[in-house]
Amino acid sequence: MVADVGTDTSKPLVLPKPDLHHIIVVGGGAGGLELATRLGDKLGRRKKAAITLVDRSRTHIWKPLLHEIAAGSMDVDRHEVEYMAQGHWHGFKFRYGEMIGLDRARKLIHLARTVDEDGREITPDRWLPYDTLIIAVGSVSNDFGVPGVKQNAMMLDTPEQAERFNRRLINACVRANTQPGPIRPEQLHVAIIGAGATGTELSAELHGTARGVVAFGLDKIDPEKDIRITLIEANDRIVPALPPRISQATAEILTGLNVDIRTSARVTEVTEHGVKLASGDFIPSELVVWAAGVKGPDVLSNLDGLEVSRSNQLIVKPTLETTFDPNIFAFGDCAYLVPPGETLAIPPRAQAAHQEASHLVKQLKARLNGEPLKPFVYRDFGSLVSLGDYSTVGSLMGFVTGRKMLIEGFVAKLMYRSLYKMHETALHGYWKVMLDSISRLLTRRTEPHVKLH
Repeated sequence: MVADVGTDTSKPLVLPKPDLHHIIVVGGGAGGLELATRLGDKLGRRKKAAITLVDRSRTHIWKPLLHEIAAGSMDVDRHEVEYMAQGHWHGFKFRYGEMIGLDRARKLIHLARTVDEDGREITPDRWLPYDTLIIAVGSVSNDFGVPGVKQNAMMLDTPEQAERFNRRLINACVRANTQPGPIRPEQLHVAIIGAGATGTELSAELHGTARGVVAFGLDKIDPEKDIRITLIEANDRIVPALPPRISQATAEILTGLNVDIRTSARVTEVTEHGVKLASGDFIPSELVVWAAGVKGPDVLSNLDGLEVSRSNQLIVKPTLETTFDPNIFAFGDCAYLVPPGETLAIPPRAQAAHQEASHLVKQLKARLNGEPLKPFVYRDFGSLVSLGDYSTVGSLMGFVTGRKMLIEGFVAKLMYRSLYKMHETALHGYWKVMLDSISRLLTRRTEPHVKLH
């Protein structure tokens, strides 16, 4: 057992270590929460190990849904998962706090003090002991040092950021509708920098929800004339990580929605009035979203010497162990793994985190039994881009032919929604997901399809 440091409040608290082998999962994202849930079911409930999940938030939202929250087409309350309740139902403990450091020699993680909105302490600065540590803290947007991004652009890395953008969007529409003078040409313009999956999906969602907001009585605003969405991408095509034909199909749909697509456009500065491009063009915008590039959170470069990549991700072996410490694993967006025989790292996708979580469940059971670990093998099942109510496009891997096939429309949308249902099923089981889905469907028919507050 690790002893408490005593009553000296100048030192952080060291919590006692469970008698069982203690596995800590840091990060309750798509992969981390799935892993903690399954480990709790298989090991925690059976008293084979003590499982703890650590996160700086108290609830979980599937990250691929953040663009819908930002656009206002999804009610957060109906989709968030309470970590404490999930732990109670599935045999793991939840500890609220942000990991800010690590002591590998003593096997302790450092959690920062948390306070409420009034500055009152919720949890103290403290250390948690572990036997096995799994880091799954995800990724954050990479501003690449572009001037003005931090001050004048909004990220969509967390539900709080997505909700903040939605509030600013609604406020901008209400302000324009009630101001005494006419609506300025650039007043309701939105610039989205980065045409990957998040930026592309957000542009389509905004086209529909902005018009939905206006339809609820903001009759001074003409959506076709006053609301403009510009999608900016440094590469020569949008969604560059996907095959060219999918990029082309996506671009055709967005162009039909009057989204202004700027490719081969490098941003040099974001000001309070808009976006400057290397070409000399200036795109006036009231709202700017930065969705270009990802990197590991800053804390990863301060974890007692663990090796990180150029994008600040933890470098891991094929077994998902960190290179310098076999007691620490990392997976998901915060991990950097180049599979044997490959030249590129596994991409930061929800399907990769899901597969790695499933792999780690088996490997951690083997580790407890003293058995050797097996390497992780990634299977690319293709990619899908949801364009709101307008369409869904993507590619799926055909395992008979070994080639990817283009899909779009209803079939693609069904496959896209099934990805979220797979995530929910991993957390809650089939029957609860089925009942929740029916409940959401019935409720949605009686409520506005756009969040107005």
